[in-house]
Amino acid sequence: MATIRQPADKVQDQNGTRTRQRIATGRNEGEVAVLKHLPGALLRAALVVLMVITPSIMLPQGGADGGQLVTFIALFAAVFTIAEYCAGSPSLVEFRSAPPFNRLRFGALLMTVFTLSVIFRGNDQASTLTMFFQAIGERIGASIDFPYSPVRLLLLAMPEGATAEALERIRTAAGLSYLISLMSLAAFVILLRLRGWPRHAGAFNMWINLPTFDPTAGGDVVDRLNRDSQINLILGFLLPFLVPAIVKLSGNLLGPFTFEDPHMMIWSVTAWAFLPASLLMRGVALNRVAQMIYVQRKRAYAKAAADGLLPV
Repeated sequence: MATIRQPADKVQDQNGTRTRQRIATGRNEGEVAVLKHLPGALLRAALVVLMVITPSIMLPQGGADGGQLVTFIALFAAVFTIAEYCAGSPSLVEFRSAPPFNRLRFGALLMTVFTLSVIFRGNDQASTLTMFFQAIGERIGASIDFPYSPVRLLLLAMPEGATAEALERIRTAAGLSYLISLMSLAAFVILLRLRGWPRHAGAFNMWINLPTFDPTAGGDVVDRLNRDSQINLILGFLLPFLVPAIVKLSGNLLGPFTFEDPHMMIWSVTAWAFLPASLLMRGVALNRVAQMIYVQRKRAYAKAAADGLLPV
């Protein structure tokens, strides 16, 4: 019978080498790290405000109340961003210290809002950029507008009195936003495969990067991460089909939704395309974290067995 010895502190804390991905401990990053994040948090807050006010800048507002609402939302989003990225431990934002996960998602969201704003701006002020985005959106929208597709279901969810011009605008916006969402998802998958995300970001801290996931809540961490990953992947796949059905059902119960306001159309189509892609990216990321923990656990057990730290 081999003797059982307590592993060394360095083995327990690191479980690997510098060239391998490590799961770091600790619920916060410390005061120095918080001060280091302040400039980045301010920049992120400014970009979030820019994204929120982009439709209002490029398109005419329906009234003073709309402008006040946009200002309030922009200020709230800025304060929330600064608080999340300056805090020692975030409360809601996931993968804060594992770039570029959030950067890809925000970039896709900002690009979608901007391109749709440019398209709807073309109704009053046509330009070369407007026609370029319209041409891309029309081609993509027409190519994926087939029976039971998400775009076809979205068009069927529109009110019966919608004009052909309004339906064409929705199809163009849906095609362009869907293309941007798929490109962001493909970019993340390529980054994960080629660069081994999040390996290049250093030690992966579960408490910092997954604040809504408690590793000590019970059950095997790997199984729980894989289960959450599967749920996100399923929801991300089904959401483009479920949202039009929910809109249609809500319209029958509460009255039909009108999409004559370009601001409402921009944000509705953006959410319809962005949320599924975001869930798919989160599912892929959680699966990657689960694989990382599983591999590190096997490595630690193998090393402990080789050093005679486990019973025979």
